[in-house]
Amino acid sequence: MISFKELYDRLVKASIQNNLVEELDTLHVYDDFDPYQLDCLLNPQKYAPVLSIGDCECNDEEKKNCINRCLFDALYIDEKGNVAVDKDHCVGCAECVGNCHAKKLFESKDIIPTLAAIYDPKVPVYAMIAPAFVNQYSSEVTPGKLRSAFKRLGFTGMVEVALFADILTLKEALEFDKNIVDEEDFQLTSCCCPIWIAMIRKVYKQLIPRVPGSVSPMVACGRSIKQIHPDALTVFIGPCVAKKAEAREKDVADSTDFVLTFQEMQDIFNYAGIDPSKMEEDVRDHSSRAGRIYATTGGVSEAVERTLERISPDRKVRIETVYADGVPACRAMLNDILSGKRTANFIEGMGCVGGCVGGPKILIPKEEGRENVFEYGKRATYQTPIDNPYVIELLHRLGFDTVESLLEDNHIFTRNI
Repeated sequence: MISFKELYDRLVKASIQNNLVEELDTLHVYDDFDPYQLDCLLNPQKYAPVLSIGDCECNDEEKKNCINRCLFDALYIDEKGNVAVDKDHCVGCAECVGNCHAKKLFESKDIIPTLAAIYDPKVPVYAMIAPAFVNQYSSEVTPGKLRSAFKRLGFTGMVEVALFADILTLKEALEFDKNIVDEEDFQLTSCCCPIWIAMIRKVYKQLIPRVPGSVSPMVACGRSIKQIHPDALTVFIGPCVAKKAEAREKDVADSTDFVLTFQEMQDIFNYAGIDPSKMEEDVRDHSSRAGRIYATTGGVSEAVERTLERISPDRKVRIETVYADGVPACRAMLNDILSGKRTANFIEGMGCVGGCVGGPKILIPKEEGRENVFEYGKRATYQTPIDNPYVIELLHRLGFDTVESLLEDNHIFTRNI
């Protein structure tokens, strides 16, 4: 029987060559394959962001340990005795994929429907690139060259999500300035990490009132694109499997049509014969330093702190930040808060060690990714979003008359978790 990897490779290659229908006909006539695996690749939205493929070879004790390790109770034993994934509970942290001894758990793949979308000449499709993208495809791949590579593939354009991280930074700074009025108050972030938000929503519900009503930069970016271009489809590209789960959550599913990891995008470039480092420059850098450093642990805290200093330099209650990365460290920090051991009033959590640059589908070491992101931040023309004219211009285009109107309950940037 054809393996999942072999099936994936064949279908991606066929999609790139625009002969997927012929390849599927050949597959059904000549090859032995698992229909479930084929459906996972053709219709990924029907399944969890983590897939269970094939029979589990572990003993009962190993299966039990595997299930018990999932913080979100997303793993169970199915009727065949295999470890399976509950779509409604899986948040895509992908911890189980790395810990699966039998190597039967895989990240979901959105490539096939994404390619079908970008090859449809009637539909504009925008690539939304995560702030962690810097130098993921080699040090020679500048943002401008990457934008050209996306256009070569058939995307209408590429948008840096860091610009919308700028807007969410401004929103969270305004929320802090409004809500933190004495030493007893505190605020939890980061809106950008779906694992952290899922931990609060599903495990630490007592802390939900401490989280400002902000969508993630991915959601803000997708909704903004669709407001300006109502017929557009949006594809988020980043290091995170959990974004696949976030994009399917009912209250924000209107923002993002598909999610690709950096690795999936690399597979597309490879099969399409596109080397981003050899593309022409298409320079349109609009984000500030604040938005660009969202991809690292502590980046959100620093961005909000600096922005708050700009918008309210004389406030009496100063911002004091603390952060944790990785699920165990985030749990420990949240447990400390509940037990009264809080040490700060602005608290950031990131599900991956190192932040987004340490995500499960990065292409370079997280230490190198962190250095690249901070270097890119240093090169930004503007230090904070309040200084960034592109932020103000975009807000006006989206119908926000003033910066303060971000505090109003609006569809684009507000979420009640």
